[in-house]
Amino acid sequence: MNHLFTILEAGGLGGIVVMIVSMIVLGAFVFGLVVAAIIKLIYESGGDKKYSKNNFWLTVLIVMLVCGLISGVICGGM
Repeated sequence: MNHLFTILEAGGLGGIVVMIVSMIVLGAFVFGLVVAAIIKLIYESGGDKKYSKNNFWLTVLIVMLVCGLISGVICGGM
């Protein structure tokens, strides 16, 4: 009788876990860049105000942290 193993029963899932986590981090980074660019456009459209690089990367970091929290709640359960 042939035994077919599912991906969870096969063992050695370290590579898959790394791929999933890296996809989540990359997706959060891209989403953070888009959100920070939109915020920068809105902020600078209101006159001669300048949105600094430090503020831009801080916005990206905050968005990534929020995405991580949401991902943790979804993946880890409540």
